[in-house]
Amino acid sequence: MPLHAKVLTVSQQADRGERVDLSGPAVVELLTLHRFTVVAHEVVGDGIEPVARALLRMATGFSGLVVTTGGTGFAPSDLTPEATGSVIEREAPGIAEAMRRTHPLGPLSRGKAGVIGTAIVINLPGSPTGAAEHLGAVIELLPHALELLAGGHPH
Repeated sequence: MPLHAKVLTVSQQADRGERVDLSGPAVVELLTLHRFTVVAHEVVGDGIEPVARALLRMATGFSGLVVTTGGTGFAPSDLTPEATGSVIEREAPGIAEAMRRTHPLGPLSRGKAGVIGTAIVINLPGSPTGAAEHLGAVIELLPHALELLAGGHPH
């Protein structure tokens, strides 16, 4: 089964061109190293509505992984988990919990994981290191999860 992914960087500064997006390319690189073909990488500003719209657009009719990076912390503008929660159909709390166990500061990430149609959505922190650590904690599970989501029963 081919593995496809889309990456959504959530950052007001990167969206306005005031900061270079470092976490999105780091996520793309890690996904590529793990046999995913990244078919889209976009940047969107912070906020529930912009992120929710982007997630729905990226996930609708897509079979694969949609990864967000940024907006998972405690700053007032960190609303990626709320946006994700407003559009996912089913949560995958075990994935989010596994990601948080990667580092002593992991519990400070409020990221969610869940399903929209045949897409798995996961939220990663905005730092390149944090994003790579969190994704690395679950990347080996994701092909199997995507296969199950697509109706495969390899057991």
